[in-house]
Amino acid sequence: MIFAHGYGCDQNMWRFITPAFEKDYRIVLFDHVGAGQSDISAYNRNKYSSLSGYANDVLEICRELSLTNAILVGHSVSAMIAVLAAIAEPERFEKLVLIGPSPCYVNEGDYVGGFNRGDIDGLLDSLESNYLGWSSTMAPVIMGNPERPELGQELTNSFCRTDPEIAKHFARVTFLSDNRADLPKLKTPSLLLQCSQDLIAPDIVGEYLHQHLAGSTLRKLEATGHCPHLSAPEETIAAMKAFLC
Repeated sequence: MIFAHGYGCDQNMWRFITPAFEKDYRIVLFDHVGAGQSDISAYNRNKYSSLSGYANDVLEICRELSLTNAILVGHSVSAMIAVLAAIAEPERFEKLVLIGPSPCYVNEGDYVGGFNRGDIDGLLDSLESNYLGWSSTMAPVIMGNPERPELGQELTNSFCRTDPEIAKHFARVTFLSDNRADLPKLKTPSLLLQCSQDLIAPDIVGEYLHQHLAGSTLRKLEATGHCPHLSAPEETIAAMKAFLC
């Protein structure tokens, strides 16, 4: 079981989830380049100018460990990274678990991604000019659960540990990505875990994905915010186990 963390996070974010699966699965954790304990010297701006670069890293890990029929768990932007990896080498993955996924963050025509292009441009401009200030403001909003400020603080701290230059580029790649055309190519069964009051991936996005991903299961959690593996790990584990059994 491979766990791919979201933007501004690292593998430590899975610490409440992985113990529940250690008995039945070999657990594979990693940090995207620029996050956690990753080797920043491996960063190549051209490679990581699209989510495919990150998907290739996931596949490199699978090849190195000779993994096939694995369960790939992706949070936030790594949900689409997981989709791209499974499209490229479907034999590597038996099932996908996609937590707070979004194929496109920008509203376009009849599609509702949750943000107008002006909102995204403003967000990226703010991030570019003051990454630490943006992190301390946005991380608690993304996390949600304002009655539990320690969760927002953890995400803030995680954002601030990420290499700022890589984080700025990754944010632009993430929020301007559009993987809607890739969805019909996925043949791997997937679980979509949708939270309520999720600023990044609202309900309508989860429903769109469910309609466009063949073999998908949509599970709406009682958890709120964008990080149920931190805010509601028991509910997240139960939903995953129900899907995987």
